[in-house]
Amino acid sequence: MSATTTHSATGRRKTAVARVWMTEGTGQITINGRLFEDYLPTIELQNSVLAPFQAAALVNKFDLNVVVKGGGTPAQAIAIRHAVSRALNLHDPETRKLIKPLGYLTRDPRMKERKKSGQPGARARFQFSKR
Repeated sequence: MSATTTHSATGRRKTAVARVWMTEGTGQITINGRLFEDYLPTIELQNSVLAPFQAAALVNKFDLNVVVKGGGTPAQAIAIRHAVSRALNLHDPETRKLIKPLGYLTRDPRMKERKKSGQPGARARFQFSKR
């Protein structure tokens, strides 16, 4: 059995679900078999994924293998951040004190409201005509 341990965690946001396998390494991140920079094109999305590592001062200490599906790119980035935060918490429970106040361990419950039958949208109503 190898000396390196692997921590796996799941993160969610809207309909995006991310599964993360975290092993000690050099900071290499692959998402759905693609490089981190290729999958998340903007700096803001990349920083949102790296935020838990920066908060815990563990940048470039772990390799991540991520499988993410559903949702859009921003929701996927937040789902990955949620999963990374959970994996860091499994690795060292002391990091919880650093990550929890930033809200990275909290699952964002906001979801798209469903469309109701007999109406054009979730909240929209057909225009009322008096005459």
